[in-house]
Amino acid sequence: MKASKIFETCLYVDDLEAAKKFYADVLGLEFYAEVEGRHVFFRCGDAMFLLFNPEATKDVTIEGIGAHGAHGEGHAAFHMREDELDQWRAQLEAKGVEIESDLTWPNGGRSLYFRDPSGNSVELVTPKVWELPE
Repeated sequence: MKASKIFETCLYVDDLEAAKKFYADVLGLEFYAEVEGRHVFFRCGDAMFLLFNPEATKDVTIEGIGAHGAHGEGHAAFHMREDELDQWRAQLEAKGVEIESDLTWPNGGRSLYFRDPSGNSVELVTPKVWELPE
């Protein structure tokens, strides 16, 4: 057996409300659920993107779920098509999000890097970066 795709991924944030607004307004993720002070969940295509308050999840378990948490800045990358690059750049700028880096990789793939309100590194990336089909 081998895993076939990522089903969910998460980042840890200090301010759930600011992160909720950022990921909904800036990236257009579809809100799914939340527990105030603990987590916010979004749909992202056919996967889930989870935001957790690390202080609220480090010791507490819910219905048998083990405690988990992390501190410090993390990273998440979101798919973008090559033909969306200029639109994404314009949207980030219109939302007041500073683009830290706009990279063209040796294989021709492209990445835009920026930060969420908790300082996590967020990337919009074309599949070509990893030689994946668009």
